[in-house]
Amino acid sequence: MPQIRRLDRQALVGHARLFIHPDYVRLVRAEPLTGKLVPFLILLVIVALGILRISVLGEARMQIEHQSRSDLALIAVAVATNLEDSRSQMPAAAMSETYHGILANAVPEDASGEGRVILLADPLGKIVAADPYGNDAVGKSLDDVLGPGQPLTTLGARAGVLSIRLPIGEEVLATVRHIGEATGSVAIYQPLSAAYAPWRKRVSREATVYVAIILMMVILGAAYQAQKVRADEADCIYSETQARVHMALMRGRSGLWDWDLSRGAMFWSPSMYDLLGMPTRTGLLSAGDVADRIHPEDGNLIELANALIESDGGQIDREFRMRHEDERWIWIRAHGEVVRDTDGQPHWIGIAVDVTESKLAAEASRTADLRLHDAIEAISEAFVLWDASNRLVLCNSKYQELYRLPDNLVRAGTAYADVVGSGRRPQFASLLPTSESPQLGGRTVEARIEDGRWLQINERRTKDGGFVSVGTDITALKQHEAQLMENERTLTATVADLSRSRQQLEKQTQELVELAEKYALEKEHAEELSRVKSEFMANVSHELRTPLNAIIGFSEMMQSGAFGPLGDEKYDEYCSDILTSGRYLLSVISDILDMARLESGRITLDTTEIELGALAEEIVLTMGHEAAEAKLTLSQEAEENLSLEADRKALRQAILNVVSNAIKFTPEGGSVKIVARRRGGEAVLTVEDTGVGIGAKALERLGRPFEQVQRQFTRDHKGSGLGLAITQSLVTLHGGEMRIESTEGVGTRVTLTLPLSQQKQAA
Repeated sequence: MPQIRRLDRQALVGHARLFIHPDYVRLVRAEPLTGKLVPFLILLVIVALGILRISVLGEARMQIEHQSRSDLALIAVAVATNLEDSRSQMPAAAMSETYHGILANAVPEDASGEGRVILLADPLGKIVAADPYGNDAVGKSLDDVLGPGQPLTTLGARAGVLSIRLPIGEEVLATVRHIGEATGSVAIYQPLSAAYAPWRKRVSREATVYVAIILMMVILGAAYQAQKVRADEADCIYSETQARVHMALMRGRSGLWDWDLSRGAMFWSPSMYDLLGMPTRTGLLSAGDVADRIHPEDGNLIELANALIESDGGQIDREFRMRHEDERWIWIRAHGEVVRDTDGQPHWIGIAVDVTESKLAAEASRTADLRLHDAIEAISEAFVLWDASNRLVLCNSKYQELYRLPDNLVRAGTAYADVVGSGRRPQFASLLPTSESPQLGGRTVEARIEDGRWLQINERRTKDGGFVSVGTDITALKQHEAQLMENERTLTATVADLSRSRQQLEKQTQELVELAEKYALEKEHAEELSRVKSEFMANVSHELRTPLNAIIGFSEMMQSGAFGPLGDEKYDEYCSDILTSGRYLLSVISDILDMARLESGRITLDTTEIELGALAEEIVLTMGHEAAEAKLTLSQEAEENLSLEADRKALRQAILNVVSNAIKFTPEGGSVKIVARRRGGEAVLTVEDTGVGIGAKALERLGRPFEQVQRQFTRDHKGSGLGLAITQSLVTLHGGEMRIESTEGVGTRVTLTLPLSQQKQAA
C-alpha cells in the first residue's frame, strides 16, 4: 500500500479558509502560542487571585484590630465616666456584691460581649468586681492579672489600648482608666482570639472559595489541553482523509471543483492542478483564470455562470477542452449542480474527469467502424450483423435494397422485429438440414423473394451472443433444380389427377357442412378481434407516446442548443427531421388512441354551453397560420346568439379535423369557409372548400378508420386517415350526424348537424 502523505498545517489552513470564517485562519496561526500561554495564564490568575485575597484579608484583620481598640477605649471611657458619676454612692467599705452591682450599672449594654472582661479595682489595685460576674480575677491585684510592671497600671488612659500577654499566656488587648484616688481604676481587656473570631471565619470561607477556584481553573486547563489534543487528532484525521481523497482523485484522473458563482472565486482540489500539470495552490482561482484555459470553441465560462445563477439549482454535464501546462489540450468532462451555502450564496460543486483517452478511443473506434463498413459495403452478398439483444449493428446497401428497407430503419440500434416487420418478407423459406450447415451455432436458410430470386442465407452466432447473416443469390441453381422437379411432377400428375378428383368430390361435401359451422365461429371471432384490436391500439399508443415525448423533448433541447451547439450543420438538419417526424408520429398516435377510445366506448362527454360563433372564430385564429402558408382564404360566418350544449374539447377537435382536411386538399388561391346556423332544434355547421373534390366511389369509403383517397394530388400529404372517422364518431356521440358532399374539381362540403340540447337528445 503506498505511503499516504500527511498535509502540513499550512495546507490545512488553506483548506479551512475556503469553508470557514476567515477568523479561523488567525485562530489556527495563534494556536501554538495559545497552547503555551493558557497554562501560564491559569497559574498567573491563581497567584494573582491568592495575593489579592491575602491582601484583602490582611486589611480586614487590621480593620478588626483597630475597631477592637476603639471599642475598648470607648467602653473604658463610658465605664469610668459612669463610675465617676456614682462615686458619692460608693461606700468606703462595702461588700463585694455591692461593687458588682455598681459595676454592672456602670457598664453599657453589650459592652461585655465578644470576650471582653471589665475589672474594677480599689485604690490599692485590688480587684473588687468583674463583669461578667463570677470572674476568678476578683480578689487579685491588677498586676497579678495584667502582669507586673505594665505601663497600663501606671499611666492609665495615657497608655491607651495596648496588646499585651497575660501571665497565663493569652494575647489580649487591654486598657486601664483611673477614676480617682478614692475610687480606684477600671481595667478592660479582650482576648485577640475572640476579637479575630469573625475574621477567622471569613478566612475559612475565602480559603474554601479560593481552593474551589483553583480546582475549576485546573479542570478548565485540563479540558483545554484535552480539547487541544483532540483538535490535533482531528487535524491529523482530516489531513489523512484529504490525502486519501487526493490519491483517489489522482488515480481516477479527476478533480473537485467548488465554484462560488456570486464572487467568481473557484477552488480546485490538488488533483485538478496535477491533472493540468500546474503547481498546487492553497488559495482560490478567479473565474477568468479558469476561462483562459478553456478552449474558445467549447463555450464561455462566464455565460455558463450567469445561466447557472439564473437557473437556481441547475445542473451541468459538459465536455470541453482545457489547456495543459505543456500547451496541449486535454478533454475534461465536468458534472455537478448548484447548491447554496449557509449564507444563501450559490456554489457550483462538482467533479471534473479527464476523458481524453476515452475521446481518442472513441475516435479510433469510429475510424475502425468506417473501415469495416466500407469493407462490408464492397462485398457482393447482402450482409447484416445483430447484437445479443436482437438490435441492428450494421448492414450494407445490398441488404437494404434486397429487403426494401427505408433509411430510418437501417440505423444502428433498430430492433429486429421492426426491421423484419417493415421489410420485404420472403415468399418461401426452408431450413436446410444440419448436415448441410455444419457451423456450430449457425443455420442455413433458402428463401425466395417477390421478384423470383432465390437466396441462401447463412447465419452464425457471434461470441457476444449476437449473430451475423450473409445472403447469396442462388437463383440459377434453384431454376435448374426446379426444372428437374417439374419433369418428375409431370410424370406423376396423370395418376394423381384421378385420385384427386374422387377425393375432391368427397371433400366438397364435407366442406359444405364445415363452412356453415365455421361461418358462425368466424363471426364471433371477428367481433372479438375488433374488440382486441381496439384495446391493442390503445395500449400500443399509450406505450409509444412516452418515448415519443422524450424524443421530441430532447430534439427541441438539441435544436435550441441548451447545452451548446451541436457542431456540424447536418446535425441541426437531422435534429429538425427527428423533431418533425416525432411530432407527426405523436399526432398519428393521438388519433389512433382517440379512435380506439371511441370504438371501445370509453369517452364520456363533459357538456357545457358553447357559443358557436366564438368557437368558429377561435378555430379560424388557430388554423390561420396554416391557411396563410397554403395561400388560402379562411373565414367564418355564424348566426348570432347561436349556442348549444356539447363537449367543447370534442366539438373543437371534430371541427378542426374537417377544417384541417379542407386546407390540406385545397390548392393555392382557394378558400375555406365555416358557416354555423340554426335549423329548428338543431345547429348546422358547414365547412366548405374549393379544393380538388372527391370521387363518388372514394366518397363512400370516407369516414372509415384509416381510409384515404389515393390520388396523385393527395399522395404528397401525410395523414393517418383517422380524422374524418374521429369526427364522425364524436358527432354521433353527441347525437348528431355528418354528411359529406363533393364534386371533383369544384370542392367539398362537410355538414355537421348537432342537437342544441343534450337533455332533449337523451330524452
